[in-house]
Amino acid sequence: MSIPLTAKAGPSDAELLEEINRLRVEKNAVILAHYYQDGRIQDLADFVGDSLDLSRKAAATDADVIVFCGVRFMAEVAKILSPDKTVVLPDMEAGCSLEDSCPADEFAEFRRKYPDHISLTYINCSAAVKAHSDIIITSSNARYIIDQIPEDKPILLAPDQHLGGYLAKESGRDMVLWPGSCIVHEQFSEKELIRLKTEHPAAPIAAHPECPAHILSHADHVGSTSSILKFVLESDADTFIIATEPGIIHQMQKASPDKTFIGAPGMDGDCNCNQCPYMALNTLEKLRDCLRDLTPTIEISEEERIAAKTPLDRMLEMSPPPSQNQAQNQPPRSGRAY
Repeated sequence: MSIPLTAKAGPSDAELLEEINRLRVEKNAVILAHYYQDGRIQDLADFVGDSLDLSRKAAATDADVIVFCGVRFMAEVAKILSPDKTVVLPDMEAGCSLEDSCPADEFAEFRRKYPDHISLTYINCSAAVKAHSDIIITSSNARYIIDQIPEDKPILLAPDQHLGGYLAKESGRDMVLWPGSCIVHEQFSEKELIRLKTEHPAAPIAAHPECPAHILSHADHVGSTSSILKFVLESDADTFIIATEPGIIHQMQKASPDKTFIGAPGMDGDCNCNQCPYMALNTLEKLRDCLRDLTPTIEISEEERIAAKTPLDRMLEMSPPPSQNQAQNQPPRSGRAY
């Protein structure tokens, strides 16, 4: 007669946190967490924020190791800006649907079809795609940069067609758009959003510009994750509907526990389809493992790194001055944040 084996329980969150704290000191590591990460990972991180801001903060530290709790393209940016640091990602499968929608070879061919266009490329792409770009943009600085491009210069924007469509409408510029999109932001249901709004008529809707136009048309505020966070914290409203990945709500609840934040509904009203499956791949246990083993590491050839850094540097040169709040980022032609 065989005796069933009892499954061994994994380490508790407290045990993992203790080991992570020991390893971060031992390895001289800085831990970065994007707003879309699990709240437990956000709480233990040295910095929490948008992807570019996190990479710039990590570059300014004396850490030997950067642990990027986010997705692959974000960790690549950290490596581009900090080539002498070891950059690790808890799960190398943590990719991005926007990055996947725009393979570098196809993007290079796409660019060749429009040789007179300036290529504005959303930061949500691979290092190889960045290397084929003229200027990198983020959802925070895109409009500000677009307003600096001569009106007779045609624009090619990749890889997010929804962000591109929104920017084209707001800026009045004609753009050739790469047909990519974010699987998270495409999952919001307009019908369910309207239903939710009828239940909470006084609640402002804050949406990320990666959402399709029919969702953005209902928004009271459109902006990056940091811009949305700033908006809800400064608003006098007490209830908000948030149309972006719900991980950001963790920071909202921590900063304003007296306010109510409701995630915009998915297609069936209450599914978890608006949670990023790639972000969810990073766990406390994988974070512990990558700190312990310093793997998986982000590796970029020096040639590609320099080629990708050039459009990133152009972006930083054209971005608002540091004295302007990057989260608010008021563009010249509009009073809205992007």
